[in-house]
Amino acid sequence: MVDIALDPNMYYASMSTAQTLFKAAELGFDYVELSPNTEFHFWHRYPKADDDFVAGLNKAQKDSGVTVRTLNPVFNWSSTDEQERAAQVRNWRRLLELADQINVREIVSEFSGNPNTPVRCEEQWYKSIFELAPDFEKYGITLSMEAHPYDFVERHDDAYSIVRGTNLDWIGYEFCCPHTFHLDDGVGDVERMITSCAPKLREVHVADTLNHRANDGNRYIVNPPGVDARVHQHSEIGKGEVPFDKVFETLRAVDFDGVLSLCVFGFHEHADEINRRMLERVRSEFGA
Repeated sequence: MVDIALDPNMYYASMSTAQTLFKAAELGFDYVELSPNTEFHFWHRYPKADDDFVAGLNKAQKDSGVTVRTLNPVFNWSSTDEQERAAQVRNWRRLLELADQINVREIVSEFSGNPNTPVRCEEQWYKSIFELAPDFEKYGITLSMEAHPYDFVERHDDAYSIVRGTNLDWIGYEFCCPHTFHLDDGVGDVERMITSCAPKLREVHVADTLNHRANDGNRYIVNPPGVDARVHQHSEIGKGEVPFDKVFETLRAVDFDGVLSLCVFGFHEHADEINRRMLERVRSEFGA
């Protein structure tokens, strides 16, 4: 059985983190995945949650019936600046303390770094991982990594090989559907990618996106031409070009039994309707 979680990103602007659990319950979810927000953990910043926040979030879990299933922090632990890398490791240690306090045992994250210095960033990432290994193991928390556009590793095959290279059984892989066309440079062969990482696949992010490589590459127009940037969306299923029939078919074929995190961003005015439709579609695919 899969666990279907809501990423409540579209509600952070209008309610507290604790309140998003009640919103998730209203929409029919049993789980949430807490992505970056300023009240808890934010991109590359020291986590701001204190004892009162933790108590409030634990109360919300109990009162709403919704469990914080996973956290999705983003810290630049691959930075080639050693002072910054050390600070990001400190951020991670605090995040792990907080995860333990709210009884979260699975975390997903990104490699970060810079695609223009991939070898040096990879060295720094491994350094950070092995520094943090005792902390992850002390709390019994697992980690799943995803390749992200403009991280030092952006392709599926490279990212999965880096994960395997840790040789640590508590580090797994997360396949991100809205990154599909960055993961294999526009090919979109989700069956091959999902099958290849199945031994360590623990989570899938579910949202749609357009293929930035399709036709003449003008799905997006970014100025100035050639700018060093990446573009993708996190849209509702059917609003992009990810072959979701094949995604779900392949996940069933490999007996996936991890977390499916529904993570549509940027459509706040229609958030409730979108998240209900997304939940209905995913439940229909997995009988959850």
